[in-house]
Amino acid sequence: MTSAESMEANPLAAGLEQGRRAPPGVLVVFGASGDLTARKLMPAVASLARRRLLPSTFAVVGVARSPMSDDDFRSKLIDAVPDGGPAWAELVKGFRYVSGAYGGADTMERLKAVLEEVDADRGTSGNRLFYLATVPSVFEPVADALGAAGLNSASRPDSFVRLVIEKPFGRDLASAQHLDDALHRNFDETQIYRIDHYLGKETVQNVLALRFANAIFEPIWDRRYVDHVQITVAEALGVEHRGGFYETAGALRDIVQNHVMQVLSLTLMEPPATIDAQGIRDEKVKVLRAVKIMSVEQVPTDVVRAQYEAGWSEGIAVPGYREEDGVAPDSRTETYVAMKLEVDNWRWAGVPIFVRTGKRLPKRVTEVALQFQRVPHLPFRAHESRDLHPNALVLRIQPDEGISLRFGAKVPGQAFEVRDVLMDFSYGAAFLEEAPDAYERLLLDAMIGDPTLFIRSDEVLQSWCIVDPILTAWASKDTPLARYPAGTWGPKQADQLLAREGRRWRTP
Repeated sequence: MTSAESMEANPLAAGLEQGRRAPPGVLVVFGASGDLTARKLMPAVASLARRRLLPSTFAVVGVARSPMSDDDFRSKLIDAVPDGGPAWAELVKGFRYVSGAYGGADTMERLKAVLEEVDADRGTSGNRLFYLATVPSVFEPVADALGAAGLNSASRPDSFVRLVIEKPFGRDLASAQHLDDALHRNFDETQIYRIDHYLGKETVQNVLALRFANAIFEPIWDRRYVDHVQITVAEALGVEHRGGFYETAGALRDIVQNHVMQVLSLTLMEPPATIDAQGIRDEKVKVLRAVKIMSVEQVPTDVVRAQYEAGWSEGIAVPGYREEDGVAPDSRTETYVAMKLEVDNWRWAGVPIFVRTGKRLPKRVTEVALQFQRVPHLPFRAHESRDLHPNALVLRIQPDEGISLRFGAKVPGQAFEVRDVLMDFSYGAAFLEEAPDAYERLLLDAMIGDPTLFIRSDEVLQSWCIVDPILTAWASKDTPLARYPAGTWGPKQADQLLAREGRRWRTP
């Protein structure tokens, strides 16, 4: 069943969707000729149009260096979303394109003129959503150029101007602080929407629902019952054609500083007073501030970095990272990170948080697992409970979205034997509605002006505070770099990280 069909079948759902309809406005995409625009942004806009969540008084203006006419741009977008349908084809007719250097004053003057024309032709009411779908080095020049052209402030008392910024937001704490200061030269914090598509995933948001809508979970969500927490972000793919980019990033910057920290903060935060932007974001920042900052000397003990070697992935022989296109033959860039974190607050003191992420692992999976304390006394004989493990609650974020609860049950038969069983909830089986794509949800939120699922300035900087000592330690060539065969769950050093405390990684 499509989303449009599900809304027709469920009038209440349709009403809720329509209550979040975007206002009139222009989405200005810098980097409009790039991959992100074609793969993610325009399919999201087309889906919003199909769901009837965009008004007729809406338009897209693309900005990029590539020479292109308005008609060329429109054809490119039609090709990017071949299944967009009549609503998409009609909407695209009003889209425009501006070619030029991103930070150029003449580019901004042409953009300003086009926006005024679109306001007159489409009735977009002076509302602007600037989306920086460019390389990070362009963020600051574009923000400065928008400010110099006067495009950073609303042209009418009742209109808005907002700026959406893709990750990565800086390369370390110092560069993130510099970029933050640069943006605030031209935009207020209330205008800046830092996007992390993980927060647009339904299953990430469901962490809040699971915790705060169910009386049975929240009372046991603390150090008295939870033995440890594991967060896994695993990818089966290697770096593919992105070797050049990955050499400048690595797993710590690419995944841990943003995606992992977002999932961690939602999982461990205190209950907010209200489920709104300020309530949720305040509590996320509080728990990130409670994460103990490692010393540089502590990093070799509590952090494992590794790189995949040649191996087998899904039955296919694959090269090692150093054999990938665009990768230096002596590269020390990590494709795998495992670490132990501690949260120094009342709820989580003494509970280790184990994090791992990597490429070329056996399968693509993102999950959070809370393993509970063992029972204080197990009255069964050893052979009656040899297949019994501590209870665990697993939040599967992707790809098999759902929740599993592991508990012990008697095996049918004459003998008394207890083993693990799973109580499993699957999103696909429980809900008929098609979940919106993460970019679709976040784009609509930015248009409406709901910053709940976007990252605040202090949250970004605190995330960098947590990973910065690791980057500092790794700057030394003496820091160990482990290796693991492609298609395995990582190096033995990651297993030892848990084994020294009598624990082990889950196998998703």
